[in-house]
Amino acid sequence: MKDKNGKSSLNKVILYISMILVGVVMGSWAVLSRVAPSSVQGLSPLPVTPVAVAKAIVPDSNYNFIAQAVTRTGPAVVRINSSRTVASGQDTPDVFNDPMLRQFFGDQLPRRMPRSREERGTGSGFIINKDGDIITNAHVVDGANKVSVILKDGRKLEGKVLGSDPLTDIAVVKVTDQNLPTVTLGTSNNLQPGEWAIAIGNPLGLDNTVTAGIISALGRNSTEIGVDKRVKFIQTDAAINPGNSGGPLLNQQGEVIGVNTAIIQGAQGLGFSIPIETAQRIARQIIDKGSVKRAYLGIQMVTLDPTVKQDINNDPNAGINVTEDKGVLVTRVVPRSPAATAGIRAGDVIIRMDGTNIASADLVQQLVETRAVGDRLQVEIRRNGQGLTIPVQTGDFPPQEPVREPG
Repeated sequence: MKDKNGKSSLNKVILYISMILVGVVMGSWAVLSRVAPSSVQGLSPLPVTPVAVAKAIVPDSNYNFIAQAVTRTGPAVVRINSSRTVASGQDTPDVFNDPMLRQFFGDQLPRRMPRSREERGTGSGFIINKDGDIITNAHVVDGANKVSVILKDGRKLEGKVLGSDPLTDIAVVKVTDQNLPTVTLGTSNNLQPGEWAIAIGNPLGLDNTVTAGIISALGRNSTEIGVDKRVKFIQTDAAINPGNSGGPLLNQQGEVIGVNTAIIQGAQGLGFSIPIETAQRIARQIIDKGSVKRAYLGIQMVTLDPTVKQDINNDPNAGINVTEDKGVLVTRVVPRSPAATAGIRAGDVIIRMDGTNIASADLVQQLVETRAVGDRLQVEIRRNGQGLTIPVQTGDFPPQEPVREPG
């Protein structure tokens, strides 16, 4: 009986221990199945590279195309300081020589007014080649006795004015030094209103100022903006202020497309630049020859339309009877000019030049500007209802002629 009770107790102990072991095993399996399911074994570790990429994107988002353009071109944009000596034209007033006044005021009164004074000006420019040739505005260095050029890297160099052309407001200054930065020249021929425009210069003495806007319009003539230049201007709303004159206008690639030159006083967002093709053409002549020779016909003219035709025919003092409704009317021929020598007369209506149909006086001027002195133009006209073709050999624009004469 005792043996049976002992065996029964031992069996109970073994059963209890077995149940405990099964519980431990089952619990462990449940815990492990939740924490580390079998599918986890197929996953790769999380990559760490996205963290590094996210950090790199932050500065790039602020480094836009304007900053890239300025980085590319800015070092070649310079400040130009000029000075010139001008006569004062003033003598000492007689009252200052009165003995009574001098008895009371002594040496406080000036004995002699200065005969001359120094005028100083500041503008901008940009270096176009390693030879140190700098394009700027003619009015920046007009009459300058001394020119200094300051680069963005701090170098201050003595500049020499190679020449200037007041009719286009383009001048070239030369400096000599090693490792000069240069700009990249672009083209304005394919510009469209609405494209980005970037201006760099030194407005009001604030060096290396960058402004941005858009191309507002193209082909603005001098009469539209109130200046007397032979240029078809680029209009932009990029801020241009005094001191920006001569600085570059850039496209979004950082290429120079124009030379900043003019603003309309009292207006905002109206700046004007000389197309780079015009600036290059003038600068090339200045660098090669020291001056600019400009083709010249020697005519004054007006664009015809029905209103202009009627006004001229109703004017008893006009001395011209107009029969054409379109084309360009020659109102005057300068004596001994190329046009006079060729036989063009007042009252002739130009309808075509070298195969190009003529619709405006501006177009005549543009075609003549692209020709060299001595080139021959085939000018087709209407005279008294008859068509004629007259060959005209261009002459050299005489400096004494009024600059407003289009032809």
